[in-house]
Amino acid sequence: MATVTIRDLHKRYAEGFHAVRGISLDIADGEFLVLVGPSGCGKSTTLRMVAGLEEVTSGEIRIGDRVVNDVAPGDRDIAMVFQNYALYPHLSVRENMAFGLKMRGTPAAEIDRRVADAAAALSIEHLLARRPRELSGGQRQRVAVGRAIVREPEVFLFDEPLSNLDAKLRVQMRAELARLHRRLGTTVIYVTHDQVEAMTLGDRIVLMNHGVIQQIDAPLAIYRRPANRFVASFIGSPTMNFFPGAIRDGAFVVDGDAARLPLADDGSGLGSGQSAALLPQGPAVLGIRPEDLVVTGDAVPFTTAVIEVAEQMGHETLAHVSVGGSSHVVRVPGDRAASPGDRLSLGVRPGGVHLFAADDEGRRLN
Repeated sequence: MATVTIRDLHKRYAEGFHAVRGISLDIADGEFLVLVGPSGCGKSTTLRMVAGLEEVTSGEIRIGDRVVNDVAPGDRDIAMVFQNYALYPHLSVRENMAFGLKMRGTPAAEIDRRVADAAAALSIEHLLARRPRELSGGQRQRVAVGRAIVREPEVFLFDEPLSNLDAKLRVQMRAELARLHRRLGTTVIYVTHDQVEAMTLGDRIVLMNHGVIQQIDAPLAIYRRPANRFVASFIGSPTMNFFPGAIRDGAFVVDGDAARLPLADDGSGLGSGQSAALLPQGPAVLGIRPEDLVVTGDAVPFTTAVIEVAEQMGHETLAHVSVGGSSHVVRVPGDRAASPGDRLSLGVRPGGVHLFAADDEGRRLN
């Protein structure tokens, strides 16, 4: 096991595209770190530079105490699991898992032990004699993970390994990967565009956009206190509701006076004890997660709205309402009737207020 240290890492391509823009990271020994963000944000490029599959333009990558910028991928003591499994079709599962060890000259008895241990950990002992074409997608991904495990590397790298699986298999594999990490305790860097994978797997999340780190924190910390409007919009499903407007006279007023939210000095609106008097007056954006825009309960009064669409999920109903000319989502408990045309009196749960600057950067204000 090892730490991974990244300092001021850049990647520029010959045609001028600047894919990764000066990121720095300290990944602890045994940590499960998730790089997440939209397509083209630079997360896979960063992972490939750690793996040695992409050349570093500038900056430094250390695995343990060793700078690996100019070290060949095979000598970095890492193992990588790809999105497309990358299994040899003419080899059995056992032979696929053992292939890298054979190339390194590992004794046969040691290969057999490692393959057997990895197969047991992944519950694929009964598949060892099969060829990849005889396996389901989930089974192939287990084999790909097993091939990485037998290497016993210092660092595991995962590049969107579950994106080719259906929804049910993704849930199963997420749980298996989490259990496997607890058992092995190896450092993991995991790339995904799926925020659910990031939230459920990562000890910490690194959220990227346009080659720049937007926020690094524990999953719930990012969810509860996003650093800017982009982070707030990316993490959470359904996404956070945003209301353009202004802060004035101790309240947030939605554009067109469609709604008004008191920002009380006791923190009931701000959720942190912060005084409304300390907030910058003028244009801002109010963010409220769907579960914090509530119909009943101990809530700060906000507005009334009519349900336009009701998505009945069973355990809850996602009510789409219009406020200030734009659509927003309210989570309504499944045991409460909610149908199109119903009028809802909405409030904001204490602690559910997120205020952001109205400019493009959209930094957090409270």
